[in-house]
Amino acid sequence: MSTSDLTPMTKIEVVVASDDVAEVSALMQSLGARGYTAITGVAGVGHHGHRGGRLLFNDHDTLTLLVSVVAPDKADGIISGIRPVLDRASGVMFVSPTAVSRPDYFA
Repeated sequence: MSTSDLTPMTKIEVVVASDDVAEVSALMQSLGARGYTAITGVAGVGHHGHRGGRLLFNDHDTLTLLVSVVAPDKADGIISGIRPVLDRASGVMFVSPTAVSRPDYFA
């Protein structure tokens, strides 16, 4: 297999507070994402300062990275759906082209 055998897709990555994970994941799925991967306890520094990883006694203050890969024709709807959440809550969204070897997993 070579890169010419891969199917172009769009990867959407969203970092949000744990309180917003259910809303963002539901939006992703309702707007065409077949699934997502959630990575909890992520850490970083941004507009809201330093955010730690997994906290020992408080999961509500942790950040989660949601990653989904969708067909390019589904991406605009998902991006438009998530944007209002990020306008009112802290978080960030990354969108990039990608390619997959098993497109049936994402359609």
